Amino acid sequence: MTAPAGNWLLVAAGAGVGAPLRYLTDRAVQARHDSVFPWGTFTVNAAGSTVLGVLTGAVLAGRADGAWQALLGTGLCGALTTYSTFSYETLRLAERGWKFLAVANVGASVLIGLGGVHLGSELAEQLLA
Repeated sequence: MTAPAGNWLLVAAGAGVGAPLRYLTDRAVQARHDSVFPWGTFTVNAAGSTVLGVLTGAVLAGRADGAWQALLGTGLCGALTTYSTFSYETLRLAERGWKFLAVANVGASVLIGLGGVHLGSELAEQLLA
């Protein structure tokens, strides 16, 4: 099955919002923390996982379709979250001798990502069923 032709426009529109939102959120959060821990990246990844969970729950409840998946899931969440920056920042922590923070970043990021998508999905399914 092929995607509707206009889906790429929805993905682009979502990404056009998600990328600057990631940058601005990362900078705002990191500026409030006097820490080498990458709180900004952690925050955008947690938020994006939760939004994706809510969207998934809405789809499973029959309240959202492919257009919403393209706009919010692939576009917004795809540009908002960042595996590459997470990986880079984790590597930099380890290289600079903050190995505990590097390991904590990996563990906490995986837990908050899975937890966010699960919580968001369950919440949407309960509210929209």
